[in-house]
Amino acid sequence: MRAYRLLDWQRADFDDIPVPEAGPGQVRVRIGGVGLCHSDVIFLDSPAGLLPYELPFTLGHEIAGWIDAIGAGVDGVGLDEAVAVACMAPCGECRWCRRGQDNYCVDTWHGRGFGTDGGLAEYVLVGAGQVVPLGDLDPKLVAPLTDAGATSYHAVKKVLPKLYDDSTVVVIGVGGLGAYGVQWLRMLSSARIIAVEAKPERITAAADLGAHEVIEAGEGLSKRLAAAIGDGGADAILDFVGSDATIRASMRNVAKAGAIGLVGQGFGSAEVRYGAWAHDADLFNPQGATIAELGEVIALAKSGDVVVEVEQFGFDQVVEAYDRLKAGTLNGRAVVLPNG
Repeated sequence: MRAYRLLDWQRADFDDIPVPEAGPGQVRVRIGGVGLCHSDVIFLDSPAGLLPYELPFTLGHEIAGWIDAIGAGVDGVGLDEAVAVACMAPCGECRWCRRGQDNYCVDTWHGRGFGTDGGLAEYVLVGAGQVVPLGDLDPKLVAPLTDAGATSYHAVKKVLPKLYDDSTVVVIGVGGLGAYGVQWLRMLSSARIIAVEAKPERITAAADLGAHEVIEAGEGLSKRLAAAIGDGGADAILDFVGSDATIRASMRNVAKAGAIGLVGQGFGSAEVRYGAWAHDADLFNPQGATIAELGEVIALAKSGDVVVEVEQFGFDQVVEAYDRLKAGTLNGRAVVLPNG
């Protein structure tokens, strides 16, 4: 089968590899759609020695498709059933997996599309417990829910206990992940949602997706955000950008006993010292989502009240799709269709 692989550091291309066979406890998924992620760009651009992966491997970790083959000992799934595929392949035995925190499995650095073969191919092998039925949802559209949707959901779920009827929550960055963050907050809380965004088209999208107020990113963000929030600060701030400016704005505007979720991999920094942010406010940096949370995301999507913003690309257009991702010209998530 044809696959788009990281063949060497800073060298990716199409390659022909064998079609995998489903072994005991596994299913083979015929790929419907694969969402492209900014972390893919890190894999593509990293020099040798930076990442703990053996090459080559097939890229693509936001995967949805149809079950094509079922291995021995697998029950509860059927041929041609539409499924979402969890990004990671947790061991099921470490202390994190035993606690239900499988997104922090000891092998969390490895998963489909990052260290092992992912979805930019015609088929992918998956442990049977790592797929979630999609029902009537279209795998060619909803692949981004497996990472962008689920990662943002995990962050939102963590701050929900902080939110009350009179709360304000801030979402910084309404791109591939933040757009879902706004939607989950709208669906799961009654808090006032303030979005922060730089691009004019995404400012409009933030309002359409459920933000009650949208302010423009840029100079003087901390003060402008404080004026929009009002007295007392925001009970939760989810930063999907992660720059120096957005981290500082978050720390200066979180309420006492509130929470800051640093979700975006912007590699920014801020000074951490006593009094740098409000007392008893949590600061956390989440990673991914559990397989159970992916199931919750799919259930919410089945309600029909979730907008999945995608631009679709044919398999031969994968390089163009990555170039658009790097250039920041996508409106939503790029989804590649390996099987047309």
